Amino acid sequence: MQTKQPQAPEDAAGTASQFPGFSAWVFEWFAGLERDNSREYFSATRDRYEAEVRGALTLMLSELSGTFGGAVRVFRQQNDMRFAPALPYKRRTYGVLDFEAPVRPRLYADISARGLYSGTGYQRLAPDQLNRYREAVADDQSGAQLAATLATLQDSGLELITDSLTAVPRGYPRDHARAALLKVRSLLAGRLTTGDSGIARDDALNHVAGTWRAAAGLNSWLEEHVGPSTLAPRERWPRRPAKPSEPAG
Repeated sequence: MQTKQPQAPEDAAGTASQFPGFSAWVFEWFAGLERDNSREYFSATRDRYEAEVRGALTLMLSELSGTFGGAVRVFRQQNDMRFAPALPYKRRTYGVLDFEAPVRPRLYADISARGLYSGTGYQRLAPDQLNRYREAVADDQSGAQLAATLATLQDSGLELITDSLTAVPRGYPRDHARAALLKVRSLLAGRLTTGDSGIARDDALNHVAGTWRAAAGLNSWLEEHVGPSTLAPRERWPRRPAKPSEPAG
């Protein structure tokens, strides 16, 4: 669930402030949140969080949107307790550049105790996307193109993040040349830069923009061969059937 974005702070002249980078305190704050994930800790530090964590991330994405396009969305820090998460607060603050006309893969960035991460791709492919993806992977031309694209991404220092089945999906040979790719249900690429002593403005912008540019080949392949889901939201990820010991409602 997303929340309304905070307004960018203004300087004395009344113009929106420039993204300042992420101070060392930002990473200290996340380390503190990992030690004490409580309402008391969050409330006591909320003003600085709003300015130096959420506000700075919003400013960074807003600045990058001038180059990459897309609408800035920064997501809430609080976990939805209705789904019984272990902790009341997320241990990272994250946002995206969202593209709706036409729909394209989101460009993602997050800040946490480990540093500044940026990435892109498709997460949790819907059933119609999975069908198109697997057909493209199985095809000799488009499948080979994807394998070469992913190898190039990894050579450039990007990490691939996949959510894969344990076996090749039904209808495809187990010994298929791209069996590992056929098992994939999410396909993203990104990289992390650490920030124990803070991350300067230019370093942060160059890291995120460079990652997105390096992953452009993956997004081009996904847009051409997979595209957005055309299913209704309830049909994309149907609810898991209740186990006998679980209430059906």
